[in-house]
Amino acid sequence: MASRRARPVRVLVDMDGVLADFEGGLLRGFRRRFPAEPHIPLEQRRGFFAREQYRALRPDLADKVASVYEAPGFFLDLDPIPGAVDAMREMSHMPDTEVFICTTPLLKYQHCVGEKYRWVEQHLGPQFVERIILTRDKTMVLGDLLIDDKDTIRGWSHYPWQPPVSGLRGLGRGNESLETPCWEHILFTCCHNQHLVLPPTRRRLLSWSDSWRDIIDSKRGRVLQP
Repeated sequence: MASRRARPVRVLVDMDGVLADFEGGLLRGFRRRFPAEPHIPLEQRRGFFAREQYRALRPDLADKVASVYEAPGFFLDLDPIPGAVDAMREMSHMPDTEVFICTTPLLKYQHCVGEKYRWVEQHLGPQFVERIILTRDKTMVLGDLLIDDKDTIRGWSHYPWQPPVSGLRGLGRGNESLETPCWEHILFTCCHNQHLVLPPTRRRLLSWSDSWRDIIDSKRGRVLQP
């Protein structure tokens, strides 16, 4: 029987709200662009989609807040989350650890995609540009951990139509069911999710000053290859 050895722990790290301060940039941009309109302070943010909370405040505000993050320069100008840059650099040098940035672009991608690449190069360096994974469905991506501020992450199987996924075997699981991703979702605390109470089976990372190293180490020895 062939011996089995531990393979590297693969860590997928979300970008907006985890590495880049999307919420802070959105609030500043909205107040600067629409100074006479009501705004939602960060401590009152609830729910992943800011557009929906602004819609509930007043329907016409939804398109106004969307115009801020769809504008050129928004993603490029976001500040790094405190501690994120140092954590990513340290993580990339940890033995037996693979780190990728796994991020979802806007559907109106004209400015978003290029600016995400430039942000990564500017703040993390060109070596991380090669480790960017852009996807609308993170359940298709292979990994052991996903650090993400979105509280619920669903795959295409939750939508009424199914895209062809046979060409994604290199990133995910081909035509297999996408109901259960192969990674553990670590919820990164952000203003919009800090009020949520997680079940005992789920883990949260409060900030980049929290025990992210211990979370990665908890996966060591569990991932084996022939």
